[in-house]
Amino acid sequence: MMMNIDEVKVLLHHREPYLMVDRIDALTPHAVTGVKAHRGDEAHLAGHFPGAPVVPGAMLQELCTQSAGALITKFYSPVENYDSEKTKGHALGVLGKVAYAKYMGIVKTDRDVFAEVELVEKLGPLFKFKAKVLQDGRLKAKLMFSLINLSADRLF
Repeated sequence: MMMNIDEVKVLLHHREPYLMVDRIDALTPHAVTGVKAHRGDEAHLAGHFPGAPVVPGAMLQELCTQSAGALITKFYSPVENYDSEKTKGHALGVLGKVAYAKYMGIVKTDRDVFAEVELVEKLGPLFKFKAKVLQDGRLKAKLMFSLINLSADRLF
């Protein structure tokens, strides 16, 4: 299943300038490939680094986290037909833990960045994932993290 930016926004509450998933190239109950196509004017690139922009590692983690969040919302939402604009009362895919993050190369801003995310384990509302970040077919990062579904009242 492929999804464009408008379809992604139905699944995620994130919006610009913090939305990191521009499209989804593949989506199943156990894996997702999220893609970020930088324009070069994103807020997180402004000072990282002037004259030689590099995607910050934290934003690579966020690309993986948001991609995983889309998977959770599509296949494991406690609400049928979830819509980020209309559905209230649930916070899906809240980052609970980054167990591992290894950055192996510089990610440039002029080429698409791919987050290949795999669901490793589901324990009730807790989801454990492993991810690879790739650019030009080269491995740039490996991550392991957990997301959790919460009722919105737990956020306030």
